[in-house]
Order: sequence, then C-alpha cells, then structure tokens
Amino acid sequence: MTPTYDFLVLGGGSAGYAAARTAHDLRMRVAVVDGARELGGLCILRGCMPSKTLIESANRLCAMRRAEEFGLRVRDPEARPEEIVARKRSLIAEFADYRAGQLADGRFDLIRGTAAFTGPHAVEVTPLDGGASFEVGFRSGLVATGSVVSRLPVPGLEEAGYWTSDDLLDAETLPERVIVLGGGAIALEMACYLEGLGKTVTVIQRGIQVLSGTDPDVAEALEKALRSRGNLTLHTGTKLLRVERDAATGEKAVFFEKGGEILSVTADELLQAVGRKPNTASLRAAVAGVDLEDGSGRVLCGADQRSSAPHLFAAGDVCGPHEVVHLAVEQGEIAAHNAALALGKTDGPARTIDYRLKLLGIFTDPQVATVGLSEAETRESGRDIATASYPFDDHGKSLVMGETHGFVKMIADTASGEIVGASVVGPEAVEIIHEVVVAMHFRATAGQFLRIPHYHPTLSEIWTYPAEELSIYG
Repeated sequence: MTPTYDFLVLGGGSAGYAAARTAHDLRMRVAVVDGARELGGLCILRGCMPSKTLIESANRLCAMRRAEEFGLRVRDPEARPEEIVARKRSLIAEFADYRAGQLADGRFDLIRGTAAFTGPHAVEVTPLDGGASFEVGFRSGLVATGSVVSRLPVPGLEEAGYWTSDDLLDAETLPERVIVLGGGAIALEMACYLEGLGKTVTVIQRGIQVLSGTDPDVAEALEKALRSRGNLTLHTGTKLLRVERDAATGEKAVFFEKGGEILSVTADELLQAVGRKPNTASLRAAVAGVDLEDGSGRVLCGADQRSSAPHLFAAGDVCGPHEVVHLAVEQGEIAAHNAALALGKTDGPARTIDYRLKLLGIFTDPQVATVGLSEAETRESGRDIATASYPFDDHGKSLVMGETHGFVKMIADTASGEIVGASVVGPEAVEIIHEVVVAMHFRATAGQFLRIPHYHPTLSEIWTYPAEELSIYG
C-alpha cells in the first residue's frame, strides 16, 4: 500500500509523544496510535506521578508521628486513604488532560486504537470504539508501546488473587496486613507507602539483596533502614514455594524457603510487584522484521534506537535498558531525528544515546539515588577506580533533620580523577544526586568538585567529604 505517514508512532506515552513532537518539528507527516483507555502513558497515569503523590502523604504522616522528637505535640494523626487517593486523582487528571491536549492539538493525527504489524510498512488498527479495523501505511515508525505488569509463576498465586501496583494506587481502603512480593523499586516504594500509613508489611525478595543490580553497600544501607521501621519485615534470599488462600477468612499465606528452612507469612492481601515487561505480545513484530529478545519480549535496538528493521525504531520501556522517563524522552527524540535523517527531512550526523549519566531514583524512606557507573560496572570495564563514602549520621544538617540513615559514595577514575559514579541512600537522595550529575556532565574531577562552594549546613554539603578524600587523584 502507499505509505500514508512519514513517521508512525505506536504509543502515546512519554517516549511516543517526544518522538511525535520532534518528528513534526522536522517536517514529517506524523500519526500516533494509542489504544489505552486514558491518554497519558504509564508515568502520568500509573507510575511516577501517582505513586509519588501517595508516598508524599505517607511521608508526612511519618513526620507527624515523630513530632515529640522535635519538641512538638500532634494529637492522633490519622490517615484517610480515600482522601489521599482523591488528591492523587485530581493531580493526575491535570497532568493527563495536558498530555491529551498535546496529542490532539493538530500537529499530528491521533488514532485511538491498538495496532499490529501487517508488514514492514503497515499496521492494522483496531479502534477503541469497536469499529471496523483498518490499515495504516508508513515510511518509518517508532514502537513505544510501553510495558505491562509481570506475572510470577508461583503455584496458587493466580488462584489466591493479588493486587498489582495499579490496584494499590487506586485503593480507597487498605488492608491491615500486606505481603509484598518483590524487592525492586516499585515493591519497596509501595511497601513504604503502606507501612507509612500504619499497615503491617512483609516484603519477600527472591534475590540476596533488594534492588538487584545496585552495589551491595547501597542495598545493605536501605535494608537496614527498612528493617528499623516499626511494622515492616524484610526477607531476602528466598525461594517462593506456593500461595494459599483460606476460603473461610480470605487470608492469604505465602510459603517460602529461606536458609534451608520452610517459612510462611499470612496477610489480608498480596501485592505482586516484581516489575514490568515490554508490551510487545500483540504487535506481530516479526511480520515487520523487528527482532525481540527471547524471554523478555524487549525490542532489540542499537544506540541510535534503530531496530533490526532499518526504518523502525524503539523507545521507552519497550526496549529499555533503563526504564525511566527522562531516558525514554531522549530515546524518542533520537529515534525521530534518525528517522528524519533517513528520509532526507534533515541533515547532519545520526544521533546516539549515551548512558554515561544514567540516573536511578527510588522514593523509599530513606530515598536511594545513583548516577553513572556502579563499583561493579567500573571493575567489569577494567578501569582503576577509587571510592569514598560518608555517613549521614555524622553530618550536621541530617542530624538537625533527624534523618541519619544511609550514606553518600563517590567513585573516581584514579588515572584522571574524573568522577564516574555516585550513590546516595538518605534524606532527599533523589534531589541531592543532581549536584553530582551536573559535575559529571562537565566531566569534573573530584578535586574540581571540591572547589565548588557549599553552604553550611545543607544536605548537599555532605558530598564534599568523599570529594576531599578522592581529590588526590585529580
């Protein structure tokens, strides 16, 4: 068929919108196909923004409970989940309406439906309104269909039933006891939300540490802080065996092996939070010549975001490798630029993505943030590095705040002194990591970082201690 569009975007989330906007600016005729019931994408509707809104309420209640520590008295603080969720819905509606307006403002065609490839240059669209399917042709395109909740193959789990993060984010009433299956960012953030509202929480993680992939000292510091919370129990290094539901009471029990011993935990509800997987199952990617990773379904693409089909690109959760929104946006912009380049709509060099400044932020209590390389990654690359850290329990501003869990760590290349990575577990970690991000953007050495003035007393000032130790390298 004759191509209808220069650039067809499958998915209207953060990556898809960024790509469509960029492609339009590069004089391409663009359409976006989105089959979600609500426009906005994962970050706005079910991810970053709603989860952090709920967590903010839990954090404030935790602060109220500690009032006496600061010479204050608060009478019987109370959580009202229905009002917390109402606030979340109000805020998210504003964000979602704004994104919907951007998608429908006339710069590109918005097609409401789900798409599947019928060939390298065409998709079949099934409209949301139940109308007859139709075909859309394109010269180049982007797969940005996001991700879906992963499922755990544990005997009895599906029969017993469980919540996902989607359910919890919209729950106006909360169970008193919850078992959280998983030890990643989503699982731990939701565990802190529940415990912060006074619920009893048990976290069961299969791996030997939480936050698999982070340095062990980062995971250990977070685990220590989580175990100090009054109503949170954490199990790591487990093997899930089965799940049972009591037909009379509705209680759910998880049986697992830990250290050679069979243990069980009972709760009112299970939260299955082992992460998400690429949403590619219904795309018929092979028909278009797009290769997917075995097992995960992830679209395989290079640093230019190009898939195995030269005219098709991917961005966001559907391809990874880091499922965070700012990278999804950058990937989408790169894909649109390179598609326009291939079609002769622009000139100049092809763009590629650089993960040197990859960021991770986790809104647990305390927060966790990392930038750049971990210690394990630097050693795998063969670089000679030095690390230095400093604890929050010996830092002025954190002592004033009463927030003394965790530490900061800086990693430097010993040959050049350049800062190549940093981690922080502690108060406002996701905010104060950005000071190191800026320094790393300009490839600053630890010595140069140390010469930056820092006001006293501030949380950011803590970075000067590891920088001073590493300044001997440059």
